This record gives sequence, structure tokens and C-alpha cells, in this order.
Amino acid sequence: MKSLKKYFAEGLGTFALVLFGCGAATIASVSQSGPEGIGLLGISLAFGLSVVVMAYTIGPISGCHINPAISIAMLAAGKLSVKDTVGYVIAQCIGAIIAAAVLYLLASGSAGFSMPEWGLGSNGWGDGYLGEYNMTSALVAEFVFTFLFLLVIFGTTAKNASPAMAGLAIGISLALIHMVAIPITGTSVNPARSLGPALFAGGAAMSQLWLFIVAPIAGGLCAALVRNVFLDD
Repeated sequence: MKSLKKYFAEGLGTFALVLFGCGAATIASVSQSGPEGIGLLGISLAFGLSVVVMAYTIGPISGCHINPAISIAMLAAGKLSVKDTVGYVIAQCIGAIIAAAVLYLLASGSAGFSMPEWGLGSNGWGDGYLGEYNMTSALVAEFVFTFLFLLVIFGTTAKNASPAMAGLAIGISLALIHMVAIPITGTSVNPARSLGPALFAGGAAMSQLWLFIVAPIAGGLCAALVRNVFLDD
């Protein structure tokens, strides 16, 4: 029962992250007052603040990973069991898919709605996607920013760190990452966050999904290695 509570918490947290973050990119980015909507800063804050509020909501239950790259990195660092890693990742993916389904339902209620290429806040790269950066830029960005994100998480959740500030620091770091990386890939650093919207958008979003699974996990594993070798627990 304790494990099921943790898995449910992870699913719920990932649901909230995708609904708030991708919802900001899909719905709130276009406002009645103009096409600019809340802009890049608003979308970045939506992702970052969703992590902050979920950290204090489900953190005491599951640790609030809400990201397969984090759970797999925690496994590599010896902080999570294989059983819980599998349970967390499955729950996170389910939560993200349900959130994307709800977002699709909401977005399709708008008059004249049609699913665009890379719709529902899907991640991507190349011609037609935001800044039209190439695959190399996308791969490097997702790897490096996930690496830095995990270092923040390892540092703020260490034994000698202040646990009350961990959720805030992690959320702020995610917002900062989005401020830089949105024009490149839309910012993933989270395979589950990429999976949900891509399943509904299809097309290019699905064909490019592999990068947003491989690069964040690789970046997280590299951060776990650095933590194990160079940083204090």
C-alpha cells in the first residue's frame, strides 16, 4: 500500500506538471488581448512553479520526482530501488498521458481547433519548430540542461542541505532552464513530459520523441556519476 501511494503521487505530480506547463504553452500562450499571451517567461514560470507546488504537496510521499530522468538517476546514485524506479517511471508516463488527454479535450473545445504540428506543447527541433535549431543543438541542450538540473536536485536534497528550500530551488532551476531552452526544443529534460503531448500530436513530435527520452536520461546518469565521484552525499 505504501508503494502504491508513492506511485499514485508520482502520477498525480506528473499530471499537474504537464497540464500546467504544456497548458500554458498551448492555451495561455494565446490570449484575447493579443497573440503574445503569457510569452516565454510565463511558460517558463508555469513549469517551474508547478514543480514547486508539487514538491510541497507530494514530496513527503514520494520525493516528487515526476520525471523518469530523475528517477533513473536516483537509481544510479543508489537512492531508489529498482522496483520503485519501475513503478515511478510507469506512473509518471501514465500521469503525463492523462494530462495530455485532458489538455487535448480542453484545446479542442476552441472554435476552429485543429492539431498543429508539434501540438499540445510537444518538444521538437528543425524546420518549422520555434527557433529551427538543428538536432545537434537539441541533443546537447537536453543533455546539458538535464545534467545541471540533476546536480541541483542532488545538491538540494543532500543530507546537509536545507529540506525546506529544496522544492523552491528545484522549481527555480527548472524555470531558468526553460527560459534558455524553449526556443531550441521547447524544453523537455523530462521524457514523460515529452511522451504525453507527442502521443496526441503524432507526426514529427512522435518521430523526434526518441531524443527527448535518450538525452535527458543520459544527462541524468552523468549527473549521478558526478555526484557519486565528486560530491558529498
